[in-house]
Amino acid sequence: MNEKKRAGRNKTLMLQDNEIPFLREKLLVFNKSNNENNLPCAKDSVYEKSVFKDKIINGNIFDVLPYLPDGFADLIIIDPPYNLTKNFNGNVFNSRSQGEYEEYLASWLPQVCSKLKNDGSLYLCGDWKCTAALQNALEKELTVINRITWQREKGRGAKSNWKNGMEDIWFAVKNTDDYCFNLDAVKLKRRVLAPYKEDGEPKDWKSEDDGKYRLTSPSNFWDDISVPFWSMPENTDHPTQKPEKLYAKLILASSMPGDIIFDPFAGSGTAAVVAKKLGRHFCAVELNEEYCLLAQKRVDKAENDNHIQGYSDGVFWERNSGK
Repeated sequence: MNEKKRAGRNKTLMLQDNEIPFLREKLLVFNKSNNENNLPCAKDSVYEKSVFKDKIINGNIFDVLPYLPDGFADLIIIDPPYNLTKNFNGNVFNSRSQGEYEEYLASWLPQVCSKLKNDGSLYLCGDWKCTAALQNALEKELTVINRITWQREKGRGAKSNWKNGMEDIWFAVKNTDDYCFNLDAVKLKRRVLAPYKEDGEPKDWKSEDDGKYRLTSPSNFWDDISVPFWSMPENTDHPTQKPEKLYAKLILASSMPGDIIFDPFAGSGTAAVVAKKLGRHFCAVELNEEYCLLAQKRVDKAENDNHIQGYSDGVFWERNSGK
């Protein structure tokens, strides 16, 4: 693995040469031309969930999908390549026309949606450039019931354009009359700046040792998320890593303990890691081996450390506050 020089206080998670063989043994490696694990094809045989549950699968999503049974996932979180030219550790995804990007989505999204249970939910991430294509593709398979926009403050910005500080997450379900949404699990704890009292008692807020706070219901605009950076232990060298706090909101809202979370573009494993920390199971697929190894290392660390920055005591805190 490539070695980079780091500042003394840099907490970016890295792979050590002596741990790579042990991490590699834990991966489920899939090669279509040489199926070392002899995985049964879902459409031809009874598929044992234990084969893929709580596994990081190192393989191409187009090859792996036929081996995963339909309707196995309670929640699917998808963070696909956006319509940008981006180098993912040697695997380059090239920007393309709107029509070509929609064709790309159509080549895998219907198959991914088929893996969702009838009462399951799906979240699909994107930026301003590809979000219209994502919505169009998703509406062909499921019912879209909301769009979350979250503020991602990172980067120096563009010199001849507005800085891209927002991303979207499309929220869709199979059955609008039967899906999981745990409102109380995703309350945001905000500091009360103008506390109001009724008959001398606090109205909808509580006084604590370090201030006055109110639990508020979440909206579809999230401004409390910090993108992983070098001083955060969850940070890796993956170029588009999603924050653990972001995925914690999705997983707590739309799944129950013991449910299975499916991530077809795992990257450095944030969905799997957060699922592990929150008592859920996971199945994650990623093409690049180094990212798979990082994901496995993060999952292993989560065995003894379930801390999620910005989430504690059962509530989410405002940006740069709380624990």
